[in-house]
Amino acid sequence: MTAEIIDGNALSTSIRQQLAQRAAALSARGVAPCLAVIVAGEDPASAVYVKNKVKACEAAGMRSLKDAYPPDVAPATVLARIKELNADPTVHGILVQLPLPKQFDAAAVLEAIAPEKDVDGFHAENVGALMQGAPRFIPCTPYGIMEMLKSRGVKLKGAEVVIVGRSNLVGKPMAMLLLAASATVTICHSQTRDLASHTRRADILVAAVGRAKMIRGDMIKPGATVIDVGINRDADGKMCGDVDFAEAVEVAGLITPVPGGVGPMTITMLLANTLEAAERADRRG
Repeated sequence: MTAEIIDGNALSTSIRQQLAQRAAALSARGVAPCLAVIVAGEDPASAVYVKNKVKACEAAGMRSLKDAYPPDVAPATVLARIKELNADPTVHGILVQLPLPKQFDAAAVLEAIAPEKDVDGFHAENVGALMQGAPRFIPCTPYGIMEMLKSRGVKLKGAEVVIVGRSNLVGKPMAMLLLAASATVTICHSQTRDLASHTRRADILVAAVGRAKMIRGDMIKPGATVIDVGINRDADGKMCGDVDFAEAVEVAGLITPVPGGVGPMTITMLLANTLEAAERADRRG
């Protein structure tokens, strides 16, 4: 068996074309969807992510603002800027790129963003809404994964899903979305005993731990759908995921590659959330 590839680049391109049409319709009514991005420090990965997000906004016909601060910036400076952006009716989404420098309380910064502009879906109000099954903004990576599963007609109702990773960014919100779709969900983590005994049961396996090639082929149920969220470097410095792709592709039924899988979808769903925020603001008048 050789797994079929879920091409995140192709799906992302298709969705972005639809988003561009919606953005154009809003712009025709005098509303220019706008995402403000704040980055502090000199983390190389953050710089790449922010560059890609700004580029994606512009390609979809949306405005983007970028505030870049040095590593020693005072938290009060960033919080004051967030307050300004909250009050600006021309800004519809606010994103603070993580990680932040050590002098920051990241939770306090995320809570400072107005819930209606929290397009990352990390504010406590939005997390609570997701927990209650009525999400306002869905965190972008889980949102993208749900769209990938939908695009390939993967059956969720009654499916056995195993998520490896319990982060607030991916693991926990992913579980909530899958539960809402009537899947049976198991969350595994660093303290899970006999991880392979869980992963081998999974009809759908989501790997989101940040450890290169941690999921081997013999840990996967034949024919399973494997979603690899990890972005790592192997011993040779080559980009790879949390799943050993060469082994997994011989066992799985569907699989996402790294790169070109979940990554492009994460940015695409950020655009979707920003556009949704702009449309809501327009409806409110």
